[in-house]
Amino acid sequence: MAEEIESPANEQDVTRLSRRTRHRETAARRPRAAAPAKTAPATTTARSASSPVKAPNRAIKPLRSLVILSMVGGLVATVAIPAFAAARPTDEAVTIQQMAADDAQSFVAASDANATQLSRESYSATTAEEIEKKKAAEAAAERARLAAQAAAASASRPGIKVDLSMVAPGTGAVRWPLTNFTMGEGFGTRGGAHMGIDMLASGGTPIYAAAAGVVKVSQESYGGYGVAVTIDHVINGQRVGTLYGHMTYGSRQVVPGQTVEAGQIIGLVGSTGRSTANHLHFETYLNGSNIDPLAWLQQNAG
Repeated sequence: MAEEIESPANEQDVTRLSRRTRHRETAARRPRAAAPAKTAPATTTARSASSPVKAPNRAIKPLRSLVILSMVGGLVATVAIPAFAAARPTDEAVTIQQMAADDAQSFVAASDANATQLSRESYSATTAEEIEKKKAAEAAAERARLAAQAAAASASRPGIKVDLSMVAPGTGAVRWPLTNFTMGEGFGTRGGAHMGIDMLASGGTPIYAAAAGVVKVSQESYGGYGVAVTIDHVINGQRVGTLYGHMTYGSRQVVPGQTVEAGQIIGLVGSTGRSTANHLHFETYLNGSNIDPLAWLQQNAG
C-alpha cells in the first residue's frame, strides 16, 4: 500500500521533472531559432534594396546633362539671333524709304550732297494744265512762223497784197471758204472720182475756215492735194469735216490741234499737188462720208 501511495507521487514528480526539462529545452531552443539570421543575408538584402535606388541616378545624369546643354543653347541663341538680325549685308542697297521706315525721325544725307537751285527749264511739264499751256505756246509760235512765211510769199509775187487778218463775210455758223470764185469741176465728176468741188480763184486769194472746229491736218505735202488743211467740226450735233487743197506753199496759218473760228483765214489759194491751175479743192464729210460741198454750203452758209 505504501508503494501504491508513493508511486503516484513519484510519477507526478517524474512528470514534473520532465515538463521542466522540456520547458528549459524549449526556452533554450528559442534563441537558437532566431540566431540563424546571419549578417551576410542582411547585407545581401540591403544591397538588393539599395540596387533599385541606383537605377534612377543613372537615368538622371544624362537627363541633367541634356537640360544643361539645352539651357546653354538657349542662351547662345538669345544672344546671337538679335545680333544677326540687326546686321545687314554690306552689299545690300538701302533706299531712303527703307531708312525712313526704320527711323521716321531721322534723315541721312550724303556728305557730298550740295544744294541746287532748280528752274522751270530744268524739267518738263507733267500736269494737264502745263501741257495745254505748252501746246498753246507752240501753236502760237507756229502760227507766227507761218504768217511770216505767208507774208514773205505774198511779197515775192508782184500785184498780190493780202490782209491776213481778214475774215469771211457773214454771221452764220457756216461760211463760204472763198468770197469770189468761179465754179470748176463739181462733185462726182471724172466718173465719180472727184469727191469735192473746184473753186477757181487767183493765186494768193485768202481761204477761210468754213466753220469753227479743230485743225486735224496741216501739211505742205498731203498726197495729191499738195499744201492742204483739214478741220473737224461739230455742227447741229453732227460730225462734219472739211478739206482745203492745193494752197500756196508756206501760206498755211494753222497747225494740227489748233482751234479755229468760222471765217478765220487758214491759207492762200495756190496750185500745188496734182493741179494745173490756181484753185481751191474743197471737200466736206458728214459723219465720215463724202457729201456734195456746194449743196451743203448753199443750204448752211450765211
